[in-house]
Amino acid sequence: MKKILYVEDDEDTLMAVKVLLETQGYQVRGATNGKEALKLIAEEDFNLILLDIMLPDMSGWDIFQKLHKDTPEKKVAFLSVMPVSEERKKVLLKAGAMDYIMKPFDKEDLIRRINKICKK
Repeated sequence: MKKILYVEDDEDTLMAVKVLLETQGYQVRGATNGKEALKLIAEEDFNLILLDIMLPDMSGWDIFQKLHKDTPEKKVAFLSVMPVSEERKKVLLKAGAMDYIMKPFDKEDLIRRINKICKK
């Protein structure tokens, strides 16, 4: 079973995405801040780390940069309400992010994109 860590400070969104992905056969852990996320990443092996950008203690971008520096093989994608330009999205993908998914998202599109990342 593929394991996903979803880092999201909004508990309702965290639970909604967790339930959605679990119905697709994923095991999902949640973290509501960067410190908690980094602790879980150090303790467990995840097939995908899904990051919100705006977190209470550090940004998802900060977490991504730390992970990419320490463990560049980790698969990381963003799920955020923060709009990014196509140019910024290209920079993120070139830096190693697997995808940048905008909230609100279409459930089927989210599932399709997560499946695609986890199969790579």
